Amino acid sequence: MFIQSKLPNVGTTIFTVMSSLAVKHNAINLGQGFPDFPMNERLTALVNQSMKQGQNQYVHMCGLPTLRERLSEKVNTSYHCQINPDTEITVTPGGTYAIYTAFTTILQPADEVILFEPAYDSYIPNIEINGAIAVPISLEYPDYSIDWQKVKDRVTKKTKAIIINSPHNPTGVVLTENDINELREIVKGTEIFIISDEVYEHLIFDQKEHLSILRYPDLFERTFVCFSFGKVYHCTGWKLGYCIAPEKLMKEFRKVHQFNCFTCNSPMQHAIASFIEDKDQYLSLGNFLQQKRDYFQNLMKETPFRPLPSHGSYFQLYSYEGLNELSENEFAIQLTEQAGVATIPVSAFYKKPVDNKVLRFCFAKKEATLEVAVNRLVEFFK
Repeated sequence: MFIQSKLPNVGTTIFTVMSSLAVKHNAINLGQGFPDFPMNERLTALVNQSMKQGQNQYVHMCGLPTLRERLSEKVNTSYHCQINPDTEITVTPGGTYAIYTAFTTILQPADEVILFEPAYDSYIPNIEINGAIAVPISLEYPDYSIDWQKVKDRVTKKTKAIIINSPHNPTGVVLTENDINELREIVKGTEIFIISDEVYEHLIFDQKEHLSILRYPDLFERTFVCFSFGKVYHCTGWKLGYCIAPEKLMKEFRKVHQFNCFTCNSPMQHAIASFIEDKDQYLSLGNFLQQKRDYFQNLMKETPFRPLPSHGSYFQLYSYEGLNELSENEFAIQLTEQAGVATIPVSAFYKKPVDNKVLRFCFAKKEATLEVAVNRLVEFFK
């Protein structure tokens, strides 16, 4: 039997490829973005408690009401935005799912979506599986800033949406007030939607401020804002997130959601609804991860890699320009096989690979893990 593929140009993701290669060669995996340190014991105890108390059956399709109420309080405190927990928040199985559902809610065949590369690898497949057309715009190397004139030049009558991501994966760049103002001018008076990927909202460094779209009423009225519990509470394997959008948008989002996932893991939602009241757990996250970034940067000074600025996320980009003529993909494989350290080639985050000689490292690891990894890199370059 023949299946006409809806994603004929898509293979296995680079994250799966590099993680499998890391296992094969017993390499330290600094490629895929997940912590190797334990999550908070109180949160796991709350999950256990929820299970023992019988909270194991379906919760509301939109998410546990108590959790949505707490999220509404959280965004009001964080971003001074009044959100209706009944009509404007939906709990989802991860941030990536929320992004996919937002695209599926709004896109029709031949619509165009502007995105910025390097981009999280799900964006383009999400667009194309809905019959729409991805319009990639490259961020300006080496600071990975947005050239907003290029965005204006690519807007057409077919432009249905613009997706933004801050703090940005894979670069760690964060949006500025100027970026917000430029975006505001572009969408003003149009029917263009915004999808805002804010899964790293609290992983922000150097006294930078996260400029959530929730802060800007004129932008929020056209936006699906997507978040992740996994990134905040070091539990990426739980695959829990949520989407916030105005009621008229969320109504359509839920139509797609209810026939796909319907509802999400119940004990975890009960546990997070209690745990989220401890505000310090997410407010201290930036300092916690910045210490890991700084520790990793200090270790990496012993290698010939050149760091590029990272002000958020789990990730730090490093340039190897002038060290090796191999492509990013080839060098990433060589480091995995010969140095025993797995990374991600940044070229994998482009539709048409761009070879700037840059690799992405995940520093959300135990200090001992980072030390062993960097020692292996030092030995490799001797």
